[in-house]
Amino acid sequence: MSLPRTLGPRSDKSFFVFNALVSSAAVGFIAFILFRRSGAPGSVDLGFLPGVNAVFNGLSATSLVLGYVAIRKKNMHVHRMFMVAAFAFSALFLVGYLSYHFVHGDTKFTGSGAVRLVYFSVLITHIVLSISVVPLALTSFYFAFTRSFDRHRKLNRVFLPIWLYVSVTGVVIFLMLRGV
Repeated sequence: MSLPRTLGPRSDKSFFVFNALVSSAAVGFIAFILFRRSGAPGSVDLGFLPGVNAVFNGLSATSLVLGYVAIRKKNMHVHRMFMVAAFAFSALFLVGYLSYHFVHGDTKFTGSGAVRLVYFSVLITHIVLSISVVPLALTSFYFAFTRSFDRHRKLNRVFLPIWLYVSVTGVVIFLMLRGV
């Protein structure tokens, strides 16, 4: 029994067009929610979501590390499970994040002095790098699904540290906003 062949350039083009559309829609929706003037008035209180979202980010980071360890040990099945878990936790984070900010609007940082500089340095790098997570995660999964493992490995040498940084700094931002 032979393994299925990787998909050719025509299929790659279709995927990358799909990826660009989904990623652009996600970034556009996030921008819409964050840049509108206020939250949704009279809506349900979702004040519990930032803590839940921090847990999802922490679980995503943990899954990424465990998935990396699994693949280094050549355990593809365990690697696949952890990477799907990381993707699911990140997706749940994104839904919770969008829901919270749709209802409550922006969260202001109240710290002052040097911690303010640290907070905004972390926040800005987090935001800039987080924009790449959706398209790169979809591309990584696509390469794995199509058994384009050389491209999958090459991409993830760069993408894994980005995704891990975004997940960890998501928790750090939550803690800094809470004054911890």
